[in-house]
Amino acid sequence: ALDPLLQGLTQGGAQLLDPDIAVNTLNNYFFTSISSFLIISLGWWITDRIVEPRVSSTPIDGDEEDLPELHDLRPEERKGLRWSLFAMLLGIVILAITLVPDTSPWRDANGELVTFQAPIMQSIVALIFFLFLIPGIVFGYVAGTLKGIKDVIDGMTHSMHQMAYYLVIMFFIAQFVYAFGASNLGTLLALAGAEALKGLQGYPSILIVGIVLLTGFVNLFVGSASAKWGLLAPIFVPMLMTLGVSPDLTQAAYRVGDSSTNIITPLMPYFPLVVVYCQRYVKSTGIGTLAAMMLPYSLWFLSTWTIFLLVYYAIGIPLGFASSYVYPAP
Repeated sequence: ALDPLLQGLTQGGAQLLDPDIAVNTLNNYFFTSISSFLIISLGWWITDRIVEPRVSSTPIDGDEEDLPELHDLRPEERKGLRWSLFAMLLGIVILAITLVPDTSPWRDANGELVTFQAPIMQSIVALIFFLFLIPGIVFGYVAGTLKGIKDVIDGMTHSMHQMAYYLVIMFFIAQFVYAFGASNLGTLLALAGAEALKGLQGYPSILIVGIVLLTGFVNLFVGSASAKWGLLAPIFVPMLMTLGVSPDLTQAAYRVGDSSTNIITPLMPYFPLVVVYCQRYVKSTGIGTLAAMMLPYSLWFLSTWTIFLLVYYAIGIPLGFASSYVYPAP
């Protein structure tokens, strides 16, 4: 999860000023949980009132065989879903049983399950793959859509065929990301912005807004949330602590800025994947098309969520577990 990762970076930045400070892993849990209702509602409104009217007249020219079908489930499909659900639950139960013993091969040398060195943590991707692959195969055989192993392979091949555009565009994006990272332009932009914000040290609320806006801007060039915060936390967190602003509030401001502009930057790892899904319906969809379509979401999320954070801050609702708004904590 992102919260523990950011918390570690926040704590590292805070300890530059206060070596004894401890930041709770769930220090933004309440804020992000409540924010989810705001973002869901706002996203629905933007879709219904802004984006959907714009794209409603766009002709769909995707391959009909690739487009999803909407129809009532047939009896064999309902049966297939029941058996696939049973297969998934059975897999989860078997996995849970093998995790329980102290000598479980899923544990690390110290008997822990949640450390990075634990085999269970190293196998997450493979486990997710099989927990979805096996129920999918069960559904196919029960529903009659799969007749043999060749159909399974053909289905996987067809899915990878749709990923061809993604693989090609990711090759060129990877070259750009590497070159951009090697140039350190993202670092220079972040540091220059941080220096500019230092002039607002007498105005905590304005400074919080500045952090949100700077983070949203830097996010266009540095897609990784942890990389950005690893760069900015040692600057922002101690700086705001000297003004009496807690690391918890600083991290919350960062989350707002980082989350709002993800969908309009091609440097986001999943951006090309979204383009691929859009091309299933409209073949001419490109990076610019998607960025333009998603721009209303970013602008509304950024402005509304920032105002929400300021109101949340003014009311004094707890940000999360063992969190505070001020430093030192009361």
